[in-house]
Amino acid sequence: MAERSFTQEADKLRLGAGETFRGEGILAVTKALLQSGVAYVGGYQGAPVSHLMDVLADAEPVLDELGVHFEASASEATAGAMLAASVNYPLRGAVTWKSTVGTNVASDALANVASGGVTGGALVIVGEDYGEGSSIMQERTHAFAMKSQMWLLDPRPNLTAIVHMVEKGFELSEASHTPVMLELRIRACHVYGRFEARDNRRPPLGLAQAMANPVRDTGRIVLPPANFAHEHEKIAERLPAAVAFIKRHRLNEFLGGAVGPCGIVVQGGLYNTLIRALELLGRSDAFGNTDLPIYVLNVAYPLIDDEIVGFCADKSSVLLLEEGQPNYIEQAFNHILRRRGLDTRVVGKDLLPMAGEYTGAVVRDALVRYLAQDAGHSAEQGEGQGADTGTEKSAGQGTDKAAPVAPGHNAAGLDPSVADSLAATVPARPAGFCTGCPERPVFSAMKLLEAEMGPFHISCDIGCHLFSILPPFNLGNTTMGYGLGWAGASAFNVPADRRTISVMGDGGFWHNGLASGVGNAVFNRNDNVLVIIDNSYSAATGGQDLLSSRGHNPRRSTRHTIQDALKGVGVEWVRTVDTYKVSTVKATLREALTTRHKGPKVIVAENECMLTRQRREKPLVRQRLAAGERVVRERFGVDADTCTGDHSCIRLSGCPSLTVKPNPDPLRDSPVAHVTDDCVACGLCGEIAHAARLCPSFYRADVIQNPGPWDRRLARWRGRVIGFFQARADKARARAAF
Repeated sequence: MAERSFTQEADKLRLGAGETFRGEGILAVTKALLQSGVAYVGGYQGAPVSHLMDVLADAEPVLDELGVHFEASASEATAGAMLAASVNYPLRGAVTWKSTVGTNVASDALANVASGGVTGGALVIVGEDYGEGSSIMQERTHAFAMKSQMWLLDPRPNLTAIVHMVEKGFELSEASHTPVMLELRIRACHVYGRFEARDNRRPPLGLAQAMANPVRDTGRIVLPPANFAHEHEKIAERLPAAVAFIKRHRLNEFLGGAVGPCGIVVQGGLYNTLIRALELLGRSDAFGNTDLPIYVLNVAYPLIDDEIVGFCADKSSVLLLEEGQPNYIEQAFNHILRRRGLDTRVVGKDLLPMAGEYTGAVVRDALVRYLAQDAGHSAEQGEGQGADTGTEKSAGQGTDKAAPVAPGHNAAGLDPSVADSLAATVPARPAGFCTGCPERPVFSAMKLLEAEMGPFHISCDIGCHLFSILPPFNLGNTTMGYGLGWAGASAFNVPADRRTISVMGDGGFWHNGLASGVGNAVFNRNDNVLVIIDNSYSAATGGQDLLSSRGHNPRRSTRHTIQDALKGVGVEWVRTVDTYKVSTVKATLREALTTRHKGPKVIVAENECMLTRQRREKPLVRQRLAAGERVVRERFGVDADTCTGDHSCIRLSGCPSLTVKPNPDPLRDSPVAHVTDDCVACGLCGEIAHAARLCPSFYRADVIQNPGPWDRRLARWRGRVIGFFQARADKARARAAF
């Protein structure tokens, strides 16, 4: 069950010539693939292109009508290897994944296909996950494209430009016999717009036809002596063919004014940001109409020497907006211009930050300085522009500094001295697990066990569970990549006083962990411990199904247990636990860390991703309520009169539905725990509180909607009984006060 369904939107993919397509960037990419006659599509989900896989999965009936094969690949390496179908056959194929981590996984396959070259168009759609919304190491796709000499497209973030680049990307690949990468930045993936659709095309050559007529060309296989010829072919044939195609089809754009002493060169993906910055300065309208000449690099690699020289020939300087580092494009511009004898100054990283996302504020500040210094005049400001934004700018960096918080102010309305004391007890909440997440209890158990046995070296993996490295858990020493949790601790397979703990999700297990982690541990007789978080889905990427998903998938083979796979590769010590049973998880961890059994020890911690469970159950609950049926929902709370203010429930949980509020007892100033309405009734907070320290303050309440007559009578009777005892307690407290 994916994060959201695109079943209704998939019908738009059937629109034909002359009709207007409206929707999100990801949908536009899918439509462009079908208009291009793609024969096969594969990939692995990951932000910001996770939804592309979800769209393709929901659109499989449309793909089947056109004879397009779609495959949710086991990993990015699997997807990259699919492009082998385009090496010998005129088959257009596309694969997609999150960059740069996905490109790293696929690098072996990509290097091979880029070396031997392709016959059919091969397109790699990469989610360029760089900047403020990113969740990975900050690297660019540009370096890999140059390393393997794959052409890199970076289209302007509007649907017409994106669709055009997808279609031309296939043609460029075929014209130069080279795979092409198309990077879509976070904002481009989710931009909304419209474009004029064209008819979908069936692949001219079907996959079954290619299979029936196999073609063998040893010159395309990366083996001596062919591999030595491939490098020369790249320079002598493929690169010139690509340059000629890019120039002939004008893939790069010259926008804005025609002439002037200065100009702006911008990567296509940054064009919208540039126009917004110019608009704020009164130098452009919202539609990009400006007198400043702009050279838009929709093709980031290769650069076109003649276009660069032609744009810069009449200018004293140009401002180059190249996001990230190293400054590959800036270096190339300087080299090309000097080699052609031009003195045009390239202004880039001397005014702009070397690293970090080029937000509107960063670009605006750079434009102000550039237009004042290099163009010889100040930037005009429109009405209301230049007003105080409430932030300060670091000199030369264009980054925002947070404004100071007003003294004594806090969201809970507590006295400053109490707030300071609370801050020392309850940690701040950075990004973390969702409300009711079944992974949180596992790390609560680890935290409790560490209090008894001391700290352990914990090797983390990629996935939701990586949030355990942050407060309130503060667990985890390293993370090396998706499915590499246990491999990251393989060097510690030596005799020692204690064992290491490694963590891996079910998504990472099936992606890379089974072979690189578990298989490696069995082969090398690793004596350490692995915890596999099995929440039934690839939860971190949007809830896509896996081999071990419990639900029935009509198009995929599921229900293959992790336990069977572990035993199949030779793991003898395997335990399965319910993640929400903190005491059981803690006891099983202790057993794994202290047992005399030698060899790999694996704990499979099971429970369904709460977000996905809620997505499945909430519509059913709404249907029952609408039909007038009785619905009972559990809720947890804290008795403020009983809460001691220990806050172990928060310190060992971090659940977003747990917070604090002022103590109702005037004789106590310690804030009490409070459960908000976001609670999904997983019961973890009370479970942890009991495991850490006996806590009678938690209670469970059943909320009944559409109650029947018996429910109403029972509620009245309970109210009278509780009211009687509450009145007695109030009288007793009043007497004690005097």
